[in-house]
This record gives sequence, structure tokens and C-alpha cells, in this order.
Amino acid sequence: MSKGYAEGSAIEERLAALERGDADAGLPEPARLAVYGSTADDGEKHFLGWADEVDADELFASGRAWGISLVRRRA
Repeated sequence: MSKGYAEGSAIEERLAALERGDADAGLPEPARLAVYGSTADDGEKHFLGWADEVDADELFASGRAWGISLVRRRA
């Protein structure tokens, strides 16, 4: 019986990486929530910081940033 998804070159490369000790080889980088918005210095929406490092609510409430959105991005 076929193993389906566990066949082919991708699984072979992953198993070889594990044998070499590359535990995270071939795995995607985890995603984080990025805060985007506009500021007085730059009216275009741009990256303001990572959600776990900046307080998006405080940025908006203080008026320092507006049009804020949270987007999942690779770190």
C-alpha cells in the first residue's frame, strides 16, 4: 500500500536532514503578527513593529499611528 504524501524526494531529503541532525531543516519559519499603520512621519502604511513588541492599541489611542492592521508575516 502506498504512503501517499510520505513518498518522493521531499520526504527523502527531510529524512536525510534529520539524520544529519538538522532538526528544523526544510521547515518553514514560524509566522508572527506584524503591526502596520500610518504615522505623521510617513503617511503610507508601513511596518510599525511586531505585535508582541509594540502595543497597537496604545499607538492608535495616542494618535501616533492610524489605519492599523495586524498581518501574519514570516519573522
